[in-house]
Amino acid sequence: MSKTRLCLYDTTLRDGQQTQGVQFSTPEKQTIAATLDALGIDYIEGGWPGANPTDSAFFDAAPETRARLTAFGMTKRAGRSAENDDVLAAVLNAGTSSVCLVGKTHEFHVETALGITLGENAENIVRSIAYIRDQGREALFDAEHFFDGFKANPDYALTCLRGAYEAGARWIVLCDTNGGTLPQEIYEITRAVIAAGIPGDRLGIHTHNDTENAVAGSLAAVDAGARQIQGTLNGLGERCGNANLTALIPTLLLKEPYASLYETGVTREALTQLTRASRLLDEILNRVPLKQAAYVGASAFAHKAGLHASAILKDPTTYEHIPPEAVGNARIIPMSNQAGQSNLRRRLIEAGIEVEAGDPALPRILEEIKAREDRGYTYDSAQASFELLARDLLGRMPEFFEVKRYKVTVERRKNKYNRMVSLSEAVVVVKVDGEKKLSVSESLDEQGTDRGPVNALAQALAKDLGRYQAAIEDMHLVDFKVRITQGGTEAVTRVIIDSQDGQGRRWSTVGVSANIVDASFEALIDAINWKLLRDAGEA
Repeated sequence: MSKTRLCLYDTTLRDGQQTQGVQFSTPEKQTIAATLDALGIDYIEGGWPGANPTDSAFFDAAPETRARLTAFGMTKRAGRSAENDDVLAAVLNAGTSSVCLVGKTHEFHVETALGITLGENAENIVRSIAYIRDQGREALFDAEHFFDGFKANPDYALTCLRGAYEAGARWIVLCDTNGGTLPQEIYEITRAVIAAGIPGDRLGIHTHNDTENAVAGSLAAVDAGARQIQGTLNGLGERCGNANLTALIPTLLLKEPYASLYETGVTREALTQLTRASRLLDEILNRVPLKQAAYVGASAFAHKAGLHASAILKDPTTYEHIPPEAVGNARIIPMSNQAGQSNLRRRLIEAGIEVEAGDPALPRILEEIKAREDRGYTYDSAQASFELLARDLLGRMPEFFEVKRYKVTVERRKNKYNRMVSLSEAVVVVKVDGEKKLSVSESLDEQGTDRGPVNALAQALAKDLGRYQAAIEDMHLVDFKVRITQGGTEAVTRVIIDSQDGQGRRWSTVGVSANIVDASFEALIDAINWKLLRDAGEA
């Protein structure tokens, strides 16, 4: 039986950019577009040309893509012809082969927000879509607030859809703009639209996540017959976000009945790059990836309980609904004081450390982990530090460098504007291949802002490691978390540092001390040692 083709439409660069705190640069938009294209997305909505300089610049330097690059805009305004509407002209001037126009389909919004008659709005839709087609472009119509509009006045909402369809729109996209329509309603209304004469292979779905149902709503529309799905990487989008393509795509490719019934432009091979694409977007946004994200999160295939880990050793399908490598992710067996030897051996194997069952080193490692966690360490969320500790206890950890001493000073002084500012300076002495190396670094960035003592330490520590220096050049810190594990005057501080390199690898390390700088330095040393272990030679 041949599969039905589903069309994937990404709006990360437009709707995703409407996320609070998000503003892509033109080069960042080009990078994201190339990543989406490599995945196999069918349409990439590049933005709203004319709405802001960045979007206009993106279309001026539009990347070559297999996907159909799409410009977004709105239908013409009342009282103007389509030929003389400057907003519509800016969208067409972007030069894309496909143009997506948004228009009202909810009578409340037409009369209240636009302040025009229902007839005028319907005519605006028809004239705009027809004009796009007359210019030789593919037209898409985003039916804004469609589901709310259908529930309020189904006849008028359908009139708007028919007008766009008969004017030549290739896709009519049903938008749950407020994100409040539940999946069963989306299914029933989509079925009603098809029954009213709009074919399913001309229908798309665009959901928002205000009830945590955007993915479920999109799948409900597909079940009802819609054949285009709109969404964003990592569910980026206004308010609570859009339908998350990093959850939708693997569900369509790997889960039944979708895997048997449908195909998309994303191949199984391309799917293995999904986790990388997800984390690339977070890196561009300088955000910490959501660990619990379905399919691509760092904890999506983490198995903490000893019972789970024991079963995973025998057959991963006991606690995994798909193989993690199918989406480019990895299985994690965290180490904690709940761990048993099954967890430990599995985690050691995944780190490339072979230890036979019954080896007397295993209980020693477990006891050390439990003792350290009693002092405030956590190896559940610091896998790299666990690996280094285990290697050290097994006598399999090379010494790349030795820290002889370090010092950090924090000074408050007046700047040229007579304002008090902070300045942190770090001095680190390391020994590499028998040679001592002294490095000094300040915490001021290019704008003269103090980034603190930990930043100064990180820079000084990574400044000169001799023959290992090249191995850490692409390494940088992406997150820094501090927690006080014991209160009072004898408080103990735990620091967890997340690091990442140019290969997209991400790892976490932990340090514990009564002194926050000392705890941070311990985590920093582990971070560098783990990177060197991977890139400068195994034990």
